[in-house]
Amino acid sequence: MRLLNCVLKLNGPKILQTMCFDVSPFGVKRRILMLCTSTFQADGIISNGTHNKKALLSDSQLFEAKFDELVAELIERDLKDPGLVDALNRHREVLVYNVPGGKKNRGLSVIGSLRELLPPSQLTQDVVERALVVGWCIELLQAYFLVADDIMDASVTRRGQPCWFRKEGVGLDAINDSFFLESALYRLLRKYCRDQPYYVHLLEVFTETTFQTVLGQTLDLMTAPPGDVDLSRFSMEKYKTIVKYKTAYYSFYLPVAAAMYMAGITNEVEHSHAKEILLEMGEFFQIQDDFLDCFGDPAVTGKIGTDIQDNKCSWLVVKALEVMSPEQRAVLEACYGRKDDASVEKVKALYKSLQMQTLYHKYEEESYQRLQKLIARCAVTLPSTVFLNFANKIYKRNK
Repeated sequence: MRLLNCVLKLNGPKILQTMCFDVSPFGVKRRILMLCTSTFQADGIISNGTHNKKALLSDSQLFEAKFDELVAELIERDLKDPGLVDALNRHREVLVYNVPGGKKNRGLSVIGSLRELLPPSQLTQDVVERALVVGWCIELLQAYFLVADDIMDASVTRRGQPCWFRKEGVGLDAINDSFFLESALYRLLRKYCRDQPYYVHLLEVFTETTFQTVLGQTLDLMTAPPGDVDLSRFSMEKYKTIVKYKTAYYSFYLPVAAAMYMAGITNEVEHSHAKEILLEMGEFFQIQDDFLDCFGDPAVTGKIGTDIQDNKCSWLVVKALEVMSPEQRAVLEACYGRKDDASVEKVKALYKSLQMQTLYHKYEEESYQRLQKLIARCAVTLPSTVFLNFANKIYKRNK
């Protein structure tokens, strides 16, 4: 093993950066260990004796650096049975391909929220490290859902690359790979958090959120069975229920709830207030997603939208049904849920004739203003910045 240590001299808390290069049966890996609780400017003294002015790692950089360490924990250090080498190598590929490629807003929201909930004096290196781990556990849960969802929806691309099940040699083995992604997050929670007073709370919120998301996915699938287009199944009430359970709980409530439990906040009233804000935010987010599925640029969003082809109960089709004429509905019934390009283009042309883009941008602005008022009303004992930071990340997003 070759070891390079780099100690930075700070006008504040010390930071130790260690880079480890080690060779194992699973390949050569580089691990970066950072002891850091915030972003500073520092005069660095690096190992070759030179001095430089450099910015220390932000939360985003710390989060990225943590991923390799967690992969090594799961693949190299956790199980030592040499008979598992092939399986573990496969799981390394599953992790690297499916987990780190997104925007990571969910995972980063754990450490971001915790910084708002705890004073700096309590944000020790251990606390920050556990927040990064819990953040990656949420990203693992997200990857588990997406791998399975892409199979069910027969999707083509995800995050700018072929969906995992479409990768050569994978196919429906991806189902088992999704099980691995889910089980991996609980191994990490046990490794890093089981001696903490909030461990059971984390287990409960992760398992409950998974159950809620599965319920939402079930409703989504039942409302839009392949080859069985029935627009009478679609309503705004049903749409909002699907969104609440399929997206809002795990994407918005889970990261903040986890941070609240880590900060020692267990009061049900405070969690209820947070949930009210975050579920509203999740609905806002999913409507954006539906709009981008149809009108977004795949080069920017990283995926080719298939909601029309998949007969999805999306905000666009539900809203269109509210404002269209009987003649326009006949066109929609003839074309929605069909796979051919001509039918898809007819639906998109219909949306444009109904000015769905204008209706969406009006909704986006109104929803954001409602969200601001909800935060002002409900964030009584919790810092409003926990929610405002989240809202600002998604407002007017294009991917």
